[in-house]
Amino acid sequence: MLIIFALDLATQGYSNHHCRPIQADATNKRSMSTSNFSKLDFRNALGSFATGVTVVTALGKNGQKVGMTANSFNSVSLDPALVLWSIGRDTNCFDDFIAAEAFAIHILAEDQQELSNRFATTGTDRFAGLEVSEGLAGVPLLTHYSACFQCAIANQYDGGDHVIMLGKVLDFTDQGHRPLIFHRGNYEAL
Repeated sequence: MLIIFALDLATQGYSNHHCRPIQADATNKRSMSTSNFSKLDFRNALGSFATGVTVVTALGKNGQKVGMTANSFNSVSLDPALVLWSIGRDTNCFDDFIAAEAFAIHILAEDQQELSNRFATTGTDRFAGLEVSEGLAGVPLLTHYSACFQCAIANQYDGGDHVIMLGKVLDFTDQGHRPLIFHRGNYEAL
């Protein structure tokens, strides 16, 4: 059964937001487990949505620095301050991020394409020769970025072949640099 959460403000009579599960209209739902299109075509279509590029960092299960490039970042709420990103279940540092209590999301500046590629490459020490500082909960922080959000894990949600990581923003820095943009598999200028 597909469940959709909808705001139910008027019927509850509360000023706070309340969610209630409702059953989706069968004529408007598409099967979540099978589809009649290719994953590659779907991924390419998603690539038509231009995004910023982030590097997410944390401390791994054994206290080591872990990081990866992600463009699945989004704001969620201003009050409380919440952001999200998602991590693929087949990512080599998946277990480290799932076990982490905190993480930092660095929105990359337009001159950081090389750094984005470094953190997207597997099989290397992504932090080798890289200057970092220590953030909240010991999370490694890059020194150059457009903006950085230091977060505590607020929740984790199943997202199919990904896990959605919800973070409560504890601190942030905005250096105001122009962002690095990713569109249809390529870096672009703003």
